[in-house]
Amino acid sequence: MQLKVPAPLDPGFRPLEMEARAYEKDVAASGRGVDFGVLILRNQGYCDHYRMQIFPDGEDQRTVPLLDRLIKTLLWARGGWKIVTFGSKAVHEHLAAAYRAGGERAFDADFMATVYERPFEVEYAQKLEDVLLTRSSAGSVGRHLEGCRIGFDAGGSDRKVSAVIDGEAVYSEEVVWFPKTTSDPQYHYDGILEAMKTAASHMPRVDAIGVSSAGVYIDNKVMVASLFLKVSKEDFAKKVKTMYIDVAKEIGAPLEVANDGDVTALAGAMELGVGNVLGIAMGTSEAGGYVDKDMNITGWLNELAFAPVDMNEKSMVDEWSGDWGCGVKYFSQDGVIKLAPAAGISLNEDLSPAEKLKVVQKEMAAGNPEAAKIYESIGVYFGYSLAWYSRFYTIDHVLIMGRVTSGQGGPILLRKAQEVLDTEFPELAARMQLHIPDEASRRVGQSVAAASLPDIGK
Repeated sequence: MQLKVPAPLDPGFRPLEMEARAYEKDVAASGRGVDFGVLILRNQGYCDHYRMQIFPDGEDQRTVPLLDRLIKTLLWARGGWKIVTFGSKAVHEHLAAAYRAGGERAFDADFMATVYERPFEVEYAQKLEDVLLTRSSAGSVGRHLEGCRIGFDAGGSDRKVSAVIDGEAVYSEEVVWFPKTTSDPQYHYDGILEAMKTAASHMPRVDAIGVSSAGVYIDNKVMVASLFLKVSKEDFAKKVKTMYIDVAKEIGAPLEVANDGDVTALAGAMELGVGNVLGIAMGTSEAGGYVDKDMNITGWLNELAFAPVDMNEKSMVDEWSGDWGCGVKYFSQDGVIKLAPAAGISLNEDLSPAEKLKVVQKEMAAGNPEAAKIYESIGVYFGYSLAWYSRFYTIDHVLIMGRVTSGQGGPILLRKAQEVLDTEFPELAARMQLHIPDEASRRVGQSVAAASLPDIGK
């Protein structure tokens, strides 16, 4: 497939959106399309579905691989403990095998079972109507600016904290740390507590603490988080699950914890004063978040790091999930590191991922045109992936943040993404606006937005 805007350093990139559009066009032209539907069920009976026309089983070898990718994207966008499909026994059988213990998607099934605290299931429906269900709950979180607040953003390479008084940051700092490679949870606890105390020292009191952190959180408890990747299951249960709650008790202030992607989207909604905002934080991983038309957080999982964007089976594999072509290897510092050799930039393997990113950023600052191609390639990835994401989200505004967008790379990335939208998807370009905050907001904006999470009027 010939792309109108190819990725300069990745000629093998096969955007999922383009693959899906070609398939749908062929189905429509054949006149033999049949109904297909998938339902994803999550906590408290909430659910979402997706519907499309597909070729009948056995007529096109693209059907099962494409629907595998689509269903996985829906699963990680919404979250859920059960997949129900209708319209293709071949797809159902593939999913049942893939999501069982030892299957290709065993990581996904185990992750969701951990989050929703029940076994993961795959079922087949007898009627299309059985899967065409939607039940959601969006809630107002954040945008509380009164009082003296601590905002903490727990990144995988650095931690950021802000002291915020009546909506104005009076102090902010970044500290490099290594949570993803440390197995002792005391290291994490001490680092978080030190950041909180530092921020507290710049205010007369602490009225509330807001935390933006990668992972899944329920009632301020850590359910799953890559920051604690090396911590044993036993230590996780004993010392990590309530870590933010325990730190807040030591500081003596009420707490609200949210996924960092949702905080990115919230920051955008607050800055722009609008809804239907997709936030993407490109840092140690890819964090996704979404705020609906009413500027509410939806309760969806939005873990887009694990959502596939590339149909190239030879694309880089994510070490954690074991799958290929997923967002984490495209919209994070891993994406930059992956492309560096193709740009002729050698990176010392002894350096940390954050240090490798800094090498590339120095090349950018020095005017190396090959380094710019890295960000152009990521911009191409992003433009095509935004079209894919728009199948699952109503997007009027996109806000990108994170260390990958710092310096000259961010604007280059965004310009290339806009070129993709203008060239390949003019109907989306007419509606979707791309935004990047200024440098200061990009670096500490999430910790400031995080500070607004708790409602101290409760």
